[in-house]
Amino acid sequence: MTSDHDMLWRRCAQLGRLLLPVVDEEAWRQARRHEQLGAWGINVAEGERLIEVFAALAAHAVAVDTSLSAAELDVLPLSAVADAATGKCDFELLAGLPDTFADGRDELAVKVFRLYTYRGGQYSHRLVRLSTELRHVLNVLAERSRMPSPKCGHVFFWAAAAGLSSDHGDSTN
Repeated sequence: MTSDHDMLWRRCAQLGRLLLPVVDEEAWRQARRHEQLGAWGINVAEGERLIEVFAALAAHAVAVDTSLSAAELDVLPLSAVADAATGKCDFELLAGLPDTFADGRDELAVKVFRLYTYRGGQYSHRLVRLSTELRHVLNVLAERSRMPSPKCGHVFFWAAAAGLSSDHGDSTN
C-alpha cells in the first residue's frame, strides 16, 4: 500500500515534469531556456531534468511544511513553490523525502541534486541559477493565468487541456 507521503512526492514529481512543457506552449521559451543553460555551461537535458526535480522538491517542501496531503496539492499556490525554490536552502528542500522512489528517474535526479548541494562551489552556483530559472517559469505561468493567484492544480489542468502527459514510467499517472 502506498502511503500518503509517497503519493505526495509522486504528485509533486508529476507537477515538476509538467511545468516546462506547459510553459513551452510558446516555443521560443524553450529556445531561450536552452540558450541560457548553454551560457551557464549546463547540459540542456541535465539542466531541464534538474529544473523538474527542483520544482518537485520545492512543492514537496512547502506541502510538508504546511501539512498538505497529496490530494490537497492542487490548492498550493505557484507563488509558494517559487518562493521555496529561491528562498529555501538546497538542503532544506531535501528534508522529508520518501525513503524510496517509485520512479527511478526521480531517484537519480534527487541524487544528482543532493550531490550538487553537498559538493558546493560551481555545483551550488548551478543550483542557484536553476532555481532562478524555475522561479522564472513559475512567474511566466502565473502571469499567463487568468486567475489572480494560480495554484498547482491549474498546472495540471493546463497540461491536461494541452494533451500533455507527465508519465515517465510512473504507473500512478
